[in-house]
Amino acid sequence: MRDKLKMAIVGLGFGAEFIPIYQRHPHTEMYAICQRSEEGLRRIGDHFGVPARYSSYAELLQDDEIDAVHINSPIPDHAEQSIAALLAGKHVACTVPMATSIEDCRRIVEAQRASGKTYMMMETAVYTREFLYVKQLRDSGRLGRIQFLRGAHQQEMAGWPGYWEGLPPMHYATHAVSPLLALAGKDAEVAICLGSGRITARLADKYGSPFAVESALFRLKDSDLAMEVTRSLFETSREYVESFDVYAEKTSFEWQQLENEDPVLFIGEEAKRVQVPDYAHLLPEGIRPYTTQGVYDAQENRHLSFKQGSGHGGSHPHLAHEFVMSIVEGRSPFPDVYTSANWTCAGLCAHESALQGGAPIRLPDFRQAGN
Repeated sequence: MRDKLKMAIVGLGFGAEFIPIYQRHPHTEMYAICQRSEEGLRRIGDHFGVPARYSSYAELLQDDEIDAVHINSPIPDHAEQSIAALLAGKHVACTVPMATSIEDCRRIVEAQRASGKTYMMMETAVYTREFLYVKQLRDSGRLGRIQFLRGAHQQEMAGWPGYWEGLPPMHYATHAVSPLLALAGKDAEVAICLGSGRITARLADKYGSPFAVESALFRLKDSDLAMEVTRSLFETSREYVESFDVYAEKTSFEWQQLENEDPVLFIGEEAKRVQVPDYAHLLPEGIRPYTTQGVYDAQENRHLSFKQGSGHGGSHPHLAHEFVMSIVEGRSPFPDVYTSANWTCAGLCAHESALQGGAPIRLPDFRQAGN
C-alpha cells in the first residue's frame, strides 16, 4: 500500500464538507472529485485545489490511482455506485442509507465479499459527541445494564430534491436506529411497526406510502433488549431532531427537548442537565477543528443537511478517520458491511411491517453466508 490513500469524493453538495478533512488527514491525499456539473467541478476543484475531476462516474472508476471512493450521491444511486466501486477494486465509504431495498443490501454485501475491499456506511449518528459521551458512560460501567432504548428522527423534507418527496419514513431510519443498536452491541432481529396519520396524495403516490409517521418496536438478536424508533419526514410539525434515549440500571440518558438545551442524566430518580464535551482529542491534530465547524464555503451556502442537522454533532472527521484507519490498519470499519446492512434493513423491514398493519417482519441475517 502506498504512503497515502488517494481519495475520490462523489457528489459535491454535502460531500464537499469532507474535502478539507481528507486533505488534512495524515494518511490521505485528496485526489479526485466527481459531479455531473462541469461548472461545479471547476468551481469546487479550483476552490480546494483538487487535481483530478470527473463528470463521469464510470471514468472515475477506471482511474487506477484512486484507492478509495466516498459516495455522497442521491439515495437512489447508493447501491449501484457502491457495487460498481467495490467491483472496480476501490474501498467504499457511502453516506446513508446503504440502499432502499433488502435485495440491494444483499448485493452490496456480496460485492464486498467478492472484492475483499472495505465497505463502510458513513452513519453520522454513531460518531456525534452525544453518542461518544454515552458510549463512554457505557464502557465505564456508569450506565449499568441497559434496559431499553428509544430513538427518533423527525425532519421536514419539503424543499429537498424531488426523489425525497413521499419517501417512506423508515426507508431513511439509520440515524435513529444506529445509536441504539451500537450502544446495545447487537443486531436488530424482528421489526413490528405501525404507520400513523396521512400525507397528501401527491406525496403518498410517489412511493405508495401514505403514513406521516412510522413508529417501530424492534427485538434485538441474542438479547433481552427491545428498542423503539419513530420517524417522520412530511407534514408533521417538529423542530429537526435526531435523538436517542437510553434507560439503564444505574444511569439513564435523555436527549434534550429543544436544540439549544442540554441533555439530561438520571441517576436513580435524580435528574441533572449535562454539557456534552467535544471529542476532537480522539483525532489527528490536523482534522480536530472540523468537529466544531463546517468546512465548505460560507454559512449561507452550506448544504441543507449540515444546517438542519447542526453539523451532525461533529461527526464528519470521526467518520473519515475511522474509514481511513480501517484500511490502513487492515481491519473492519465500524460500521462494517454487515452492520451497515442490518441498520438499513431495520428500517426497510419496519416499513414493510407498517404496510402489513404491524405484522412482525424478521430481518435477513447477512452474516450467514448465502443469506
